[in-house]
Amino acid sequence: MKQLVTISPNIQSGVPVFFNTRVPVKNLFDYIRGGDSIEDFLEDFPSVTQQQAQDILKLAENAVTLNYYSDEIVA
Repeated sequence: MKQLVTISPNIQSGVPVFFNTRVPVKNLFDYIRGGDSIEDFLEDFPSVTQQQAQDILKLAENAVTLNYYSDEIVA
């Protein structure tokens, strides 16, 4: 299993961030909600990999569709 998210009071005051970055996960959803592409997000936050962004979106999809057994992705 790979770790996708870090939550630590020492990083961004405990806001969930992409693993090994200081980029809040919420930023990805803000970009998408605002009509930006994943590529736009990745361009603005180069410390986040395309695989990380895709994995977070898959995790969100799994949570919403109650598909808990997909690809061993964990927060």
